[in-house]
Amino acid sequence: MSRDKASTMDGDLQKVFGKPAPELYEAAADHNASPALARARELRSFLALTEEQVARVRDRVHADMDPDRDMGELSADKLRFDAQWLDAALEARDAYRAALGELLRTMPPPAQQARPVRTAQLRATATLPPSAPAPQRAGAARARRP
Repeated sequence: MSRDKASTMDGDLQKVFGKPAPELYEAAADHNASPALARARELRSFLALTEEQVARVRDRVHADMDPDRDMGELSADKLRFDAQWLDAALEARDAYRAALGELLRTMPPPAQQARPVRTAQLRATATLPPSAPAPQRAGAARARRP
């Protein structure tokens, strides 16, 4: 995912985790990484991708509206479609920024972040005392008496 693309929240991530975004990807790949780091990395990737989409639509609209461009090439339908696309991309960007911001606000400070603890699975083993011998007729059906 958009690992190499910058996002508008990279500075916030670096403040909280103490590492630039590329190093966070490496840290999140570690099996001891905190769940918050993994979620932050994922949200940051989605945000970077969405911001790239916003920039593409913006640049396309700017190119279409260039003053040196032939007026005969303008298309209201194309601009309407780009406006809808831009609206959807901006809405997604705002949602990812809000989700990432909330995650960064609510997680504990880095010094207090709990690391997952790996423990060996303990198996309960117990030996039962030897049982008393079963009566000779245990479980046998009773014979009918005449």
